Amino acid sequence: MSGTKLFVSRLSFYITQEQLKTLFSPFGMVTEAYLVMDPRTKRPKGFGFVSYNSKIEAEKAIQAMNGRIVHGKLIFVEPANEK
Repeated sequence: MSGTKLFVSRLSFYITQEQLKTLFSPFGMVTEAYLVMDPRTKRPKGFGFVSYNSKIEAEKAIQAMNGRIVHGKLIFVEPANEK
């Protein structure tokens, strides 16, 4: 489904995938929460993706989470570019 995957940037390097999923779950059913990891350090690179069942849930998450401070960092949430 188009429009249900979000790109989340400027995340704390200490956030876990489970914390990311929990953070975005109040807005709908999170089908996937994925942090991009640095292969050398095995730590998050500071961005990831969150997917929902519906576009409406994804839009609610963007409205609520874009520009919020999470773990001391201002995060950005936008629709993911799907190629």
